[in-house]
Amino acid sequence: MRTVTAAALDLCCVVAFVLIGRASHSEGETLAGAATTAWPFLAGLLIGWLVTRGWRRPAALVATGAGVWVATVAAGMALRAVSGQGIAVTFVLVTLVFLGLAMFGWRAVAGRRMAT
Repeated sequence: MRTVTAAALDLCCVVAFVLIGRASHSEGETLAGAATTAWPFLAGLLIGWLVTRGWRRPAALVATGAGVWVATVAAGMALRAVSGQGIAVTFVLVTLVFLGLAMFGWRAVAGRRMAT
């Protein structure tokens, strides 16, 4: 799998998480609002890709997927906290589950497709 494709899929996971979350809380659909919610997780995603060197094995479930997932959530929550955004326990849990399913999900599908 091409690195650009994998990075775009991870980016789509984060953007989908943000847009669905904002819509479910009726927070409005402004670009500025979405950007405010998204930037901590996008920064975490970038950190995850750099730390795991995701470009080497972008579709790897454990080597890349787990690291990118953990970094996206951990850094995203830390950046939300220092920027004065909320980090309620339920929000952390929902973030872990949604991004875990999404980021591991596309990698699992890609792995099966590459194996056949």
